[in-house]
Amino acid sequence: MTVTPFGARLRQIRDERGMSLTDMARAVGVSPAYLSALEHGRRGRPSWWLIQRITQHLNIIWDEADELERLADLSHPRVVIDTSGLDAAATAFANLLAERIGTLDADTIAALRRLLDDKR
Repeated sequence: MTVTPFGARLRQIRDERGMSLTDMARAVGVSPAYLSALEHGRRGRPSWWLIQRITQHLNIIWDEADELERLADLSHPRVVIDTSGLDAAATAFANLLAERIGTLDADTIAALRRLLDDKR
């Protein structure tokens, strides 16, 4: 099952607060099917407006709201990497990653993420 960082966190918050998916969907103005798809990574990034309705409904402020917005930015399940104008090695790496991402285990993904985070 595909789950995005935003979807996983949203579901965690909803579960912690004992809120049903149907009740939350109704409160933020979307269908339960849409909210379920968002939580399970079958829908793309939520709009800024939807994130605002969610944070208001859940009474999330400051750092937690910023974190939810950041996770939404990282949660598009179909990523496109534009390597035009970059070195051929960058294009080869992007294609190799796209080809093999589904076979990488959690430890390898975490190691690659740490390496990339360290390069900021």
